[in-house]
Amino acid sequence: MGILNVTPDSFSDGGMHHTVDAAVEHARRMLAEGAHIIDVGGESTRPGAAPISPQEEECRTAPVVAALRREFPQALLSIDTRHPTVAAAALRAGADIVNDISGLADPAMRALCAKHPCGIILMHMQGTPQTMQLAPSYTDVVAEVRSFFAERVAMAQQAGIALNRICLDPGIGFGKTTAHNLQLIRHLAELRVHGLPILMALSRKRFMAELLQDPALVKNSSIPTVSMSLLAAEAGACIHRVHDVAPLAQALTLRYYFHHLNP
Repeated sequence: MGILNVTPDSFSDGGMHHTVDAAVEHARRMLAEGAHIIDVGGESTRPGAAPISPQEEECRTAPVVAALRREFPQALLSIDTRHPTVAAAALRAGADIVNDISGLADPAMRALCAKHPCGIILMHMQGTPQTMQLAPSYTDVVAEVRSFFAERVAMAQQAGIALNRICLDPGIGFGKTTAHNLQLIRHLAELRVHGLPILMALSRKRFMAELLQDPALVKNSSIPTVSMSLLAAEAGACIHRVHDVAPLAQALTLRYYFHHLNP
């Protein structure tokens, strides 16, 4: 999954792709590099980010989704939003997937997704983007995230959403310390409910900068993201949401042949 931020203030690439033409060109590059999904986001969710109105978010994202749908009719398009009105506009414009960082918390989002044959990415977050990194605390982070998934998947089913439309995202960096993040990656298999696929969004995350004691390296080099994503793949991750598609696509291809090619 290639990240396409159409925001002026995202933590690592804000302002780079916020025009429709720039967004389409970047999506073209990521698809050529091996992306299967393009994830369009119009609201920065970095720690401490200021919220914007759903109207502003819709204005940023819907035209981009529509342009991508025209340009790439066969590509899978995802809308990264927690607001039902933004998701509705993106689905009308041609989005295939709703990527909701609030984990379908809003009943209106559940109702919207029940009415559309879209895929759904259901993410765990402790707190909000404004508060999530102030003092994240868990008794057992793995058990609590798994319990959250079980609860939210049940709510989705009650709303009329079929299990085979749902993917789970443990929300690395969203209300978690570095230790929490590592625990979740190590125990990905224990997070599964109903055998649902797991997405990992590790790209350029700050916990890797903390571990390596080099914030610039995590932003400017793909090596930390590729390394940690391969570890997540070994632990069971199915989809990887990244800024730099080519290096990870190549690494995952080599991993596939390592495990499956007979001499």
